[in-house]
Formats: sequence, structure tokens, C-alpha cells
Amino acid sequence: MTLDQDTIVAIATPPGRGGIGIVRLSGTTALPLLLPILTLDSPPSPREARFTRIKDPSTGHLIDEAVVTFFPAPHSYTGEDVLEIASHGAPVVLDFLVQSALEAGARLARPGEFTQRAFLNQRLDLTQAEAVRDLIEAQTLHQARLAAEQLGGALSRRLAPIKQSLIHLIAALEAGIDFAEDDIDVLPDHEILSSLERITRPLQALEASFAYGRILHSGLTLAIVGAPNAGKSSLFNRLLDRDRAIVTATPGTTRDLITEHTAIGGIPVQLIDTAGLRQTTDEAESLGIARSHEALATADLILLVTDSGQPLSPDERTLLESLAARPHLLIRNKVDLHPHCTEPGLSTSALTGTGIEALRNAIAAQIHSGSAAESGLLTNRRQHHAITQSLASLAEARQAVHHRLPHELLMINLYAALQALDELTGATTSGDILNLIFSTFCIGK
Repeated sequence: MTLDQDTIVAIATPPGRGGIGIVRLSGTTALPLLLPILTLDSPPSPREARFTRIKDPSTGHLIDEAVVTFFPAPHSYTGEDVLEIASHGAPVVLDFLVQSALEAGARLARPGEFTQRAFLNQRLDLTQAEAVRDLIEAQTLHQARLAAEQLGGALSRRLAPIKQSLIHLIAALEAGIDFAEDDIDVLPDHEILSSLERITRPLQALEASFAYGRILHSGLTLAIVGAPNAGKSSLFNRLLDRDRAIVTATPGTTRDLITEHTAIGGIPVQLIDTAGLRQTTDEAESLGIARSHEALATADLILLVTDSGQPLSPDERTLLESLAARPHLLIRNKVDLHPHCTEPGLSTSALTGTGIEALRNAIAAQIHSGSAAESGLLTNRRQHHAITQSLASLAEARQAVHHRLPHELLMINLYAALQALDELTGATTSGDILNLIFSTFCIGK
């Protein structure tokens, strides 16, 4: 993918009015383009904030006061000359700055083009560029902290020794093939298999991190299910800390899915209140129950809410057994009415709040269970696909060794594994894929 040489301009702050608004330019002519409308005695020094006034060149009238900062290449975000003008956040002033830059020869930046240029100028690799987007879109401090780690190169650092080991193996095999007549030793099969194992093990651990990384990036879906009148909607309201679902003593009040968003354990959670699971002839309630089963099938975590005053019914036991292999919590609700309940499960009272904090902690423990202790996680499907492709090629390489195939054929699998790792960081990613990734960024970043 070639680097566009145009100077680009965009408003880097959110739309609307504010105390401060920033216009950003990047390119070889970033500084001279707007000098005619700035009252600077001399060009700004690198990375020094300078006070200036913005004037209309056609009339000489003052438009605004601003602070201008110049970041010369290559020591800037994009690796090019970057000029940032911080004025008052009036849309008319920001539009004037952009329009002045366009008339002077700049063009409007595409979504994510500043970060794309940073990537193409090798200021960031692709995992770090994706972390920029994740940091902007973070909804919780936990998401922001881990996105900042990724931006700092946590995933790249975790991948580097794995990739280096693979390159060393390839080099050793290449030497054995190319210089066989010069008494270069050919690696024996057991050493090749040992090297493949050393490469595969940390890659498998990295691949496993996607289960947690996906939830961290996209959030968790939590379905609250159970029989009618078990207190599902009351529990739903308690977890939200507000009355969102209608609660009555009449069984079957909830007839459709109710969804709301909250944060638990630093992770965004989509709570789903479902219709009570039972046999009914009511058409509307039947449709709601069908949707409850759909939510049950797709949820990341399930809360099975039961009445602590009643033993588990056959249907509840059957449902609980079906959840054995999936993340779930058994909730024994209404303990305010039945304080001596000794049945297994987490005791709560949605009415009084008893056990709600313990429930939040249990949900957080489920979310974070099995999460990687070290930093550097796979957070999107593109990254996960690259790692699974690399692991598949390494598995084929092991089979080639076991079948004593020529090393030339083994090398095909090893190079395929290396190429998949290069796609993870962007070293061999096609322009079409890059355009798709950066198009999801906001304009000005």
C-alpha cells in the first residue's frame, strides 16, 4: 500500500460547540498552508505551543485567538509534519480553518487517515493502530487501561519472541537445504519437532486469550432466565440500580426481552431480562418465551434465578444440567422471605439488596476467570484469525516432519505460519484490508 503524499486536514475534536476545538494537518505543506492566516512573527519552533491570532486574509479582521503547535517529521504522530491549531470550539471558527487549508491546497482527511499514515510510516504496527480505535471507543476505565497497554505494544512484544523463534527455525532449515554440499548439518527431526513445540505453545496461549479479549473489547451478554415470578425483573432492576423492567406479583408480566447496558468488573455488560420459562397457551407470552430461549442460547453468561422458598423444579433441574458446560450462576432469590435457605446457589434478595454485591462480584469473577495474567491479548476476529491460521500451518509442519517429507515442503508450511503472524502486525496485510480497518476510525484520528 503506497503512502499518499497529499497534505490532509480535519477537525480532531468531537462535533458541536466546546471550550476548545482542534484542527489538525499532516503532510509536507502542513505548516506553510495556514501561515497566511496566523499572526506569527516567525515559524513556530518544534513541539513548542505558540500563541497566535487567526485573521481573515481578505479583510484583515480578527477571527479568534489560538495556540498553534508544530511537530516536524519524523517525530510526530503520523511521522510527517503535523500542525495542530487549538482555537475556541465554535464550529464556524473550526470550519474557517479547515476551509482555509482546503483553499490553500490541502484535502479533507478520510476516517482514520492520520493513524493510517502513522502505520505506513512505521510509527505504529497494526495491532497498535487498532488499539488507538479501542482506546477512543472505551466505555470503562478497564477497557481504556488495556487498550493503552496494546497501544504501547503489549501484543507486539508478546508476539516478537515467538516470531523470532520461527525465523531462526526457518533460517536453520534454509541453511541445511542451500549449503548441503558445504557440510552444514541438517536439523534432525526431533530438534525440528522440539522447535515447533516451543513456537506452538505460546501461540496457543495467545489464541486462548481471545475468549477474554473479545469480551473485553465488545462487552458481555448476560441473560437472566428462570420460571415466572422468581424475581428476574427485580434482579434486573437491582443490577441496573434503577427501575427499568415492570415488576408485579402476577406471573408472566415480562413477555418480551428487555435489554440495558451497565458495567460490572470494568467490562460493559448487556443485561437481558427474559420472559419466565413455562408452558402457556397465551400467544404473546409464547413468543416471549421463544425469544428467551434464543437469548439463553447466545448469552455469554447466564443467571438462572429460582425462588429460595421452593425446591428446584424438574424443569429447573433440567435447565441447570444443560448449562453445566457453559458459564452460569444459580441464584436463589427472595431470601428476605426465606432466610434459612440451605439449597446450593447464591442467595439474594432483589427487594432488600441482600447478596447483590456478592452477585456482582461473582459475575466479575466469571468474566475475568481464565483471563491471561500477562498483557497482550487478541481483541478482534482479524487478530484471532491470523493466529489460528499460523497454528494450522504449524500443525501441518509437524505432520510433514512425522511423514518425513522433504524439508522444501516443510518450509512451505513454516513460511505460511510466518506470513500469518506478519498479517497480525500488518507487515504483509493487503491495502484493501488496511482501508477496511482504518475506515472504522473517526475522522481526525
